[in-house]
Amino acid sequence: LAIFSLFGSLLINVDFKIIILLFKFVLISITIFIGYFFILHGLIIKYLLKERFLVFIDNIKDTLFFAFVSSSSSATIPFSLKTANEKLKIRKQVSNFVIPIGATVNMDGSAIYLGLSAVFISSIIGMDLTIVEYSLILLTATIGSIGAAGVPSIALVMMTVVFTSIGIPIEAISILAGVDRILDMFRTSLNVGGDLLITKIVNKFT
Repeated sequence: LAIFSLFGSLLINVDFKIIILLFKFVLISITIFIGYFFILHGLIIKYLLKERFLVFIDNIKDTLFFAFVSSSSSATIPFSLKTANEKLKIRKQVSNFVIPIGATVNMDGSAIYLGLSAVFISSIIGMDLTIVEYSLILLTATIGSIGAAGVPSIALVMMTVVFTSIGIPIEAISILAGVDRILDMFRTSLNVGGDLLITKIVNKFT
């Protein structure tokens, strides 16, 4: 209800151009999430693990679906462990160690989203970013994603750290609050997929 009220007020009061920009932001973010997953993970599977990427996708698709609908890396841990042990044939001592850690540390999707959000909001408010500020975004987005709780919409909380570091008003978060849920679903799937990939890598080289 709170997010609906914020976004409803936003739709009434802001320029329609911002709504169009927000729609483009969602599409670009989803494209980057999907591209990152298929390109980077695909290359790692093919050239480092010497396996077929489509087979990997088929093995983890159910876990990715649960991560997508739950938007919680922590809630997905039992499914990730089951998939790792039964379908990916990973040793239990490896999966039991790597996956719980990855659920809070390996947050690729969250880090990407925090960076994209900072750049998007800065462009809306007419703020020209310098190299130093881009570096601060990179640093704070990475640090903010590490150790963040694996619960839905935690990125909205971590966004305050990133925005504050470069002088973006915290109130600007309300612009993204209305679309955060759908993007949270995609970035959580990316996070969980990365956890399973890292688990395979550790399993192979240990």
